[in-house]
Amino acid sequence: MERESQTGAGNFILLGFTDDPDLQSLLFGLLLSMYLVIVLENRLIILATNSDSHLHMPMYFFLSNLSLADIGFTSTTSPRL
Repeated sequence: MERESQTGAGNFILLGFTDDPDLQSLLFGLLLSMYLVIVLENRLIILATNSDSHLHMPMYFFLSNLSLADIGFTSTTSPRL
């Protein structure tokens, strides 16, 4: 006797945060400012580790790579919000 899944496919509805235009502009400003702060801080970490010769150690190399990965992740995730 074969077993089959008894679950049915339901409807999937993707809703935004809100339909209120005033709240949409407030959320847009909030998310944009958070995105810009994240990119600026990660860019400063990368520039600091590359500019100072004392920071050319493996730990700081991986820290700058992590900052670069965070910029990439934020740049692909934030526009979808």
